Amino acid sequence: MSIVLSEPAVDGLSEAVRVLREWQYDGAPMQLHPGDLGWHWRFGAEATAAAVRTWSRDGQILAIGLLDSPGLLRLAIAPDAQDDEELARQMVTDVTRPERGVLPQGNVYIEARCGALFQGLLFDDGWDADEPWTPLRRDLAEPVEGCGVRIEVIGPARAHVRSAVQRASFDRSTFTDERWHAMAAGAPYADARCLVAYDDQGTAVATATVWSAGPGKPGLLEPVGVHRDHRGHGYGKAVAVAAAAALRALGSSSAIVCAESSNVGAVATYRSAGFAQLPEVRDLHRSA
Repeated sequence: MSIVLSEPAVDGLSEAVRVLREWQYDGAPMQLHPGDLGWHWRFGAEATAAAVRTWSRDGQILAIGLLDSPGLLRLAIAPDAQDDEELARQMVTDVTRPERGVLPQGNVYIEARCGALFQGLLFDDGWDADEPWTPLRRDLAEPVEGCGVRIEVIGPARAHVRSAVQRASFDRSTFTDERWHAMAAGAPYADARCLVAYDDQGTAVATATVWSAGPGKPGLLEPVGVHRDHRGHGYGKAVAVAAAAALRALGSSSAIVCAESSNVGAVATYRSAGFAQLPEVRDLHRSA
């Protein structure tokens, strides 16, 4: 049978999350993680389903995309389908034709850090490499050291603390208590934790959400932020170390995160927290 492009309904999201979990393994290029769907879930299950695209053959999902914004598609391809030419060519057709309902006309971006065949076909079609990103990874085989600050695992009653630090960490953040509860109601959050770090005066100064993909698989940090009024005191390192410890407690084999290479401070913070810097990767861009 041919490749089928689909937009799952809400009741199909659990299957997409399950498949993404299966595709995670140590040593793989960083690609779409179940935690990425989990973080998007803050907009609600319906909005998340509307942002997901799947490519399947004979009922088996071979690739999953998340429209993180109308012009940015983030992808994962099954490990055994990376060199599937039929899949790659159909995906290129679907992402380059607006009538297929994936990406619009004009400036658009694709995060495709796997599937060299798919990437090569896009380059042949006139797409360009965009700004570099730096993946980082921390192995969790050994116990994680203490982070040096008090860490709280946030539950529903303390969602307001988590959302306030998020808004104070990112200038354009729209994260609210209601969005925290929507995120926490999503299937991926069953294997996630929200952390808040406090200074010696009891002020909430940094936050991170971690997403497990299951025991023995890489877990994701998304997002990590430090309150704008408390930067430069090591709280970013502290919450990144705490995030690694939380993932190890969830059974993750490693902790992964990706930062814009231009954000040299973020890259340095993760390195100071024991994350190894991996080779840069680039999104793909099509100009208007």
